[in-house]
Amino acid sequence: MKQQILILGCLLVALMGFAQTSETKVEDNLIYDGNELHKSEIYAQAEKKYRSALARAPKNTIAQHNLGNTLFDESYYGEAFNAYKSATMSAQSKEEKHSALHNMGNVFMNQKDYAKAVETYKEALRNNPNDDQTRYNYALAKELLENENQNQDQNQDQENKDNKDQQNQDQQNQDNKDSDEQSPKDDSKDNKDQDQEGENKDQQDQSDKEKDSKNQQQDPKTQPTKLSPQQLKNLLEAMNNEEKKVQDKVNAKKAKPVTPKSKKDW
Repeated sequence: MKQQILILGCLLVALMGFAQTSETKVEDNLIYDGNELHKSEIYAQAEKKYRSALARAPKNTIAQHNLGNTLFDESYYGEAFNAYKSATMSAQSKEEKHSALHNMGNVFMNQKDYAKAVETYKEALRNNPNDDQTRYNYALAKELLENENQNQDQNQDQENKDNKDQQNQDQQNQDNKDSDEQSPKDDSKDNKDQDQEGENKDQQDQSDKEKDSKNQQQDPKTQPTKLSPQQLKNLLEAMNNEEKKVQDKVNAKKAKPVTPKSKKDW
């Protein structure tokens, strides 16, 4: 009985081994077919082959990696990245891991995420520091990142300058606005000053006239003499007497000629 159980056990192991070998052969065939389709750029059919292989062996690194390549060529970069990431986790060697990381770096480069590309290529080089293509991609990603940072700094400087210029312009506009609002008040003040100046001038002219009039009253040469009624009477009498004397002299001249004298009669 024990011998029968042992024989049955051996047969079971043999059958399981045969089944596993057959399954592996199917996976390999699917991957092979996928590779051929990929070379012919029949990407949709190649993708199906790789997915079929992974359905049988979810941790098959080669199927994961090649599925990632096919998705990348179809421009499905997000799905390609996930396939490469799965390949890094199931990788059995540094070379397999390096290859998957290298392609993950390519996804970041395609998305222009240069910072992540630099870090991913650097990780790939840790697994294979002698790969020239990875080293080149790493150097390129690093240079692009530096240029990007420099451009960002320049753009930030320009933005700061533009903001400062705008602030200065806004301040100037505000100053001009305040000046325009202040101008009517200044004009009113100027008009008030002019009115005050004119009023002061009129007052000065009036004062000067009054002063001149006062001076004329005080100056006997310019101020006419005012005579009283009695003085006028006396003056008239004196004039009459003088006229009588003149008439008498005229009459006398008629009787006796005389020599005229240089005299100014008053």
